[in-house]
Amino acid sequence: MPGSRFDEVVAGRLAEFAAVSDRPADATGITLSYLERRDAEDSITYPYLRIEIDRELRTARLLMEGPKAPPPPDAPAVVAQGDSFWPLALTRALDDALLHLRMNEPELATLIFTTEGDPDLVADYDSFLLDHSDHWLVREVILYIKRTFKRIDVTSRTTLALVEPGGCFVGFLAEPVFASDRSYMLEGPVDPPEAEPRIRLTKMNLGPLPMGNGLTRLATRFWGRDEALEAVAGLVGKDLDATEAEAAGLVTFALDEIDWDDEIRILLEERASFSPDSLTGMEANLRFVGPETVETKIFGRLSAWQNWVFQRPNASGERGALRSYGTGQRPEFNRERV
Repeated sequence: MPGSRFDEVVAGRLAEFAAVSDRPADATGITLSYLERRDAEDSITYPYLRIEIDRELRTARLLMEGPKAPPPPDAPAVVAQGDSFWPLALTRALDDALLHLRMNEPELATLIFTTEGDPDLVADYDSFLLDHSDHWLVREVILYIKRTFKRIDVTSRTTLALVEPGGCFVGFLAEPVFASDRSYMLEGPVDPPEAEPRIRLTKMNLGPLPMGNGLTRLATRFWGRDEALEAVAGLVGKDLDATEAEAAGLVTFALDEIDWDDEIRILLEERASFSPDSLTGMEANLRFVGPETVETKIFGRLSAWQNWVFQRPNASGERGALRSYGTGQRPEFNRERV
């Protein structure tokens, strides 16, 4: 195609896409207002998202907050709510936060995902999204959630999910548990009993939010174990405590209150001490299984070859891990993980 026809061809293709769109001709879209973000030295606050940074442990704890009110009565009301619609507002905050941490906090080693809120309200929004997924704006919100969660899949940091009392890991908000490299769930009775950690699957976890390999995170987690995946699909709608979630394979570890603090502390200290390059090579390559796609070739394979890891100064430099091995001296690492 000659360059002189580029604009013409692009306009033609856009017209073709517009002709098959089911978006109403009189729809004007919504206005995305300036994202409210308050930055402090060791914290970042958005509507529905709070980030606490521990620079000694090199962690960022992302607390995602559930909705404060039920979903709107119908899909047109979503247009009226605009960017204050809870799933959209939370996803905008999470998207901005992941990009901010990537670009402006390169020495943080670990992202920790937690939640806080009413599980039933989250489930109501999950049902609303699924029931109205044929509405043009609701569909775009679901696609935005899918794209944002893919950022977790391809991050170069260690990712953890902590299922703690008062959380709301339900439906799409449970996806970070399955996206994380490790997930920990507190086991045992808590006070009040209704705050006991739970995970609740919905149909949102079974298809609408695939990874870059085209599979859901549950299908990726249970790759090669079809019976286990079918069993998990049968748990949709049930509140699972730590024992049940661990038995189903939905979390990495279930820990009681006696072990919780020490196990999490050791885990974070361990992660902060490792070579950032070796962690990227190990973890980023383990997040994708099954079909190879363009996305997995880039983010699951080409981004962290072993040769890349071993040629970096963190391995082969004067004070790198390979040259320090057997000397009794600790290696010195460049901590930037981006």
